[in-house]
Amino acid sequence: MRKTLPIILISTLTLTACGAVRESRINPFNWFGQSRSEAVQTQKNTNPLIPERSGGLFAGLRAQDAEYLGRPFEQVTALTIERIPGGAIIRATGLAARQGYYAVQLTPANEDELPVDGVLTYRLEGVRPSKNTPVGTTPTREVIAARRITDQDLSGVRSISVEGQLNALVSRR
Repeated sequence: MRKTLPIILISTLTLTACGAVRESRINPFNWFGQSRSEAVQTQKNTNPLIPERSGGLFAGLRAQDAEYLGRPFEQVTALTIERIPGGAIIRATGLAARQGYYAVQLTPANEDELPVDGVLTYRLEGVRPSKNTPVGTTPTREVIAARRITDQDLSGVRSISVEGQLNALVSRR
């Protein structure tokens, strides 16, 4: 009895200390928390008929970049960030209004893909089908897109946001 009581006491204290590490910031599984839904900020009113770039005399001689014709999804339903060696994988699930979307991707909100005030922002976009497609059930309209980012890209990032037309999901460190 003299040896068992201290052993039971020490093992109890050791096991209760494990719970504190599990919720601490030391644990890499807690670096990005659960995602939350937030309202989307509306963009400034721009006229789509006015070009953003000037044509110029030799504009046709420049190499034409393949233009992505994707539009934001109506709703972002899930956001997970998985740590991997050398960075993280951002995986977003979206819900389309109709079936048949293709070429789904996470598009950076700015061209340099740099965080703004500690927030790295992406848009979940896909190309709509040219034909009229059925609406279908919810599982047939769900799409998943992912993007890998490096540890260098994550430096200075406090939260990651993925936007749709109606909502945005944010995961904080």
